[in-house]
Amino acid sequence: MMEWLQNLISVVGNFVWGPVTLVLIVGTGIFLTFRLGFIQIRELPYALKLTFSKSDKNNKDKGDISHFQSLMTAMAATLGIGNITGVATAVMLGGVGALFWMWLAAFFGMATKYGEAILAVKYRVTNSKGEISGGPMYYIEKGLGWKWLAVLFALFGFLASFGIGNMTQANTVAGSFEANFGVNPWITGVVLMVLTGLVLLGGIKGIGRVTGIFVPFMALFYLAGGLIIIFMNITEVPQALGFIISEAFNPSAATGGAVGMAIRYGIARGVFSNEAGLGSAPIAAAAAKTDYPGRQALVSMTGTFIDTIIVCSITGLTIVLSGLYVGHENASSLTGEAFEFFLPGVGNMLVVIGIMFFAYSTIIGWSYYGEKCFGYLFGDQNAVIYKVLFVITVLIGSALELEMVWGIADIFNALMALPNLIALLLLSPVIVAESRKFTEIRKKEKQEEKKQSMAG
Repeated sequence: MMEWLQNLISVVGNFVWGPVTLVLIVGTGIFLTFRLGFIQIRELPYALKLTFSKSDKNNKDKGDISHFQSLMTAMAATLGIGNITGVATAVMLGGVGALFWMWLAAFFGMATKYGEAILAVKYRVTNSKGEISGGPMYYIEKGLGWKWLAVLFALFGFLASFGIGNMTQANTVAGSFEANFGVNPWITGVVLMVLTGLVLLGGIKGIGRVTGIFVPFMALFYLAGGLIIIFMNITEVPQALGFIISEAFNPSAATGGAVGMAIRYGIARGVFSNEAGLGSAPIAAAAAKTDYPGRQALVSMTGTFIDTIIVCSITGLTIVLSGLYVGHENASSLTGEAFEFFLPGVGNMLVVIGIMFFAYSTIIGWSYYGEKCFGYLFGDQNAVIYKVLFVITVLIGSALELEMVWGIADIFNALMALPNLIALLLLSPVIVAESRKFTEIRKKEKQEEKKQSMAG
């Protein structure tokens, strides 16, 4: 019976994450890229400046947390084991050329993230507790008037939070501690449960404060190791990049097979990594203190850039430079072995610690997504029920075999994406109108800054 169920889950998972879904995800990004005039190129410098500036301009604007904290909350959920093992899986199954298609998916995904955030802020509401609530369920209901589709999104998001955002991550941390330090999974589970519970007690402001410190630290920790490796081999990087591009269009038998496989796994792993189009990140974007939807949208857009273009690229380049991907059969260990190849004695441990940090941050980020979906379905006043269930599930997930849970979680992720992508396409005129409105505001701000500069 269990084997039959596992096979059914596998078949359904392959179907919902098949070519139609992937084409719809990337196609939405391409469509928005052209409609918005390649905004991910035009406005990226300003978006990065806006993200990391310490301006107090938005302190009095509507919202619960800052631009930066909103981005870090979203990145807490997206920066996960997909950045480490997901990249390795793409290379093993799709060949080295899969990295190029991962980059391409991320490039167009930046426009998708921008569109999601504009709608999230425009259609957000203040709930019964005085907190901001937003995301696909709200812009589907208020923008399209399709309550039934909004409910479906919230249901799939609520269920996915226990799988991909909780149990699978807790299990990964517990497994790493047991394999490397001999710690009993139940002990790891109790510690994770307590740490998660303490963060959840603070609500979105508590989550924002924790992720605002935690996420940059963990990302820099992992990136430091990768950048050291790249600088150690800097003369070989141009050749590695050229090899990745050539393999994307003309893969050799030794590195993974057909172009179709490279495209499939490159795009799929990229989407799993940065979640552009899934509809999760705009839930965090809606909580940001901002005066215009377009301003927060630019900040959200940088999340995909950082997650895939930077973090995944460093993982991928390290794997390619090591050459260990040829004939390798275990994606979960490939990245660690590649780091160890260049940094003997510390490389694998750096990756292990990175996995622990990344997986825990995903638990924190997804707890907020799940809570908002639960609140939409059952009322924000009942959020404490969700928090208790979520924290208990962390403990359970730490000690279970979760192959089936992974499969179910993947299905719910795909089912989340479909209502969201429909809304993005149908509401694209709203996205374009809000973007043009903010462009005019930016022109006026630049003129004002120029006048002040000349006066000074």
